[in-house]
Amino acid sequence: MRTSRIATIAATAALVGLPLLASPASAEGHGGGELTATLSQLNDSGASGTAWAKVTGNQVEIKLDTKGLLAGAPHAQHIHIGGTNTCPTNGQTGTGADGALTTTDGAAQYGAVAVSLTKTGGMTGMDHALDVANFPSEGAYTYSRTITVDAAVAKQIAAGDGVVVVHGVDHDGSGKYDGAAKSDLDPKLPAEATNPAACGELNVAQMNMPHGGVETGGSDTAGTEYAGGFALGALALGLGGVGFAATRRIKTNR
Repeated sequence: MRTSRIATIAATAALVGLPLLASPASAEGHGGGELTATLSQLNDSGASGTAWAKVTGNQVEIKLDTKGLLAGAPHAQHIHIGGTNTCPTNGQTGTGADGALTTTDGAAQYGAVAVSLTKTGGMTGMDHALDVANFPSEGAYTYSRTITVDAAVAKQIAAGDGVVVVHGVDHDGSGKYDGAAKSDLDPKLPAEATNPAACGELNVAQMNMPHGGVETGGSDTAGTEYAGGFALGALALGLGGVGFAATRRIKTNR
């Protein structure tokens, strides 16, 4: 599959004082024990799950089991680093419509995108945080992947400084991303498309990483037609205080 991408990593990182984390690259990493995170709902999304991670050198083995998400719509998912390395609470009031928590509302807590948990390929850096067709779009799924990161990111995740965040909330229960409220990051998008749905802090594991899970993959593009903006790939998502302006994505079949 060939991807033509025009992407700008916006200067908002400098404006909010968050560091621009390096894209995954081969480097001498840091070993670490296993880590786990309990994914809890944000924005009354009904989402929940568990995440496991293991750092070996500069490779991060990551597994997610999720449920309660909107089916048939893409759910961007990432490991964030920075801020206080914590999750907002479900009852935390945000700046969105009716007090909804927006992505930027949580930036001071979960930090900036360090790893994009895409399904396939080498597109796992923060500049692929909006690779819509490469994120799960099921209401419940098991995700499993080993991703190469740079040494600094590996060290921070191994130290327990990573936070897993899953995005996309059906606030009005319509079964799709819609509604009058617009995203705080791009007025072309409904707020539902970018608001955080679940969050979990990666801490030293209390249980071993499960093995034999189903690895997500393929080229599922379900849900990409929502709100027009997905069809055009015209997305902007300031995840963890880092603005991503993907002005156009054209994907061709392999």
